Amino acid sequence: MTHEAVILESRTMRDSLTEWTQALDRVKALQLLPDGMHLTTRLVADYFEVGEEAVKSIVKRHREELRSNGYQLLQGDELHRYLRSNMDPSPLPGRGLALFPRRAVLNVAMLLRDSDVARQVRSQLLDLADAARPSAALDAYVAELARRVAEEVVLRRLQPHARVVGAMSCRLADVDTALREVRGRMDSLCTLWAHRSVQDRSRGRRCR
Repeated sequence: MTHEAVILESRTMRDSLTEWTQALDRVKALQLLPDGMHLTTRLVADYFEVGEEAVKSIVKRHREELRSNGYQLLQGDELHRYLRSNMDPSPLPGRGLALFPRRAVLNVAMLLRDSDVARQVRSQLLDLADAARPSAALDAYVAELARRVAEEVVLRRLQPHARVVGAMSCRLADVDTALREVRGRMDSLCTLWAHRSVQDRSRGRRCR
């Protein structure tokens, strides 16, 4: 399966590319609404050089995905407010006004099969992704190298202390052994003293 086919079939792949909206401008200029941010269904269709029904079909089959990238359908009071601020409110769209920000337009480009413009956009997307990949790999390499250097520096600085700690550990072990010997001798003396005390008491009774 080609990379372009993966884009068409995999939402995960498409989600990873939605930031590369400059791919649209590399193919042709977008004609935006007066708000400078959105396109209507007709403007999107004009950009991809297809009929509006082709765009509407994409919206119908992938509405949730498009919404996650900013697509919205304005109706009622929300539509009136938008038209008053950005467009001539008459004639008013009967079923609402679909708005596509740049990310949603790019999303359409990744879903629209029968459009030469969409294919060109997908090609630009892959070029941008390939160009970015070496930079990401270099960043990962630098981060790994920095981690290794930091570990070496820490180990190098701890090495002299490790010798001291090792020597102290040996010394403490010797002290512990000596203390055990002292305790053993004291226990022996206490046992001997107790035994002799019993003997002395026994002799005292005999003398009486």
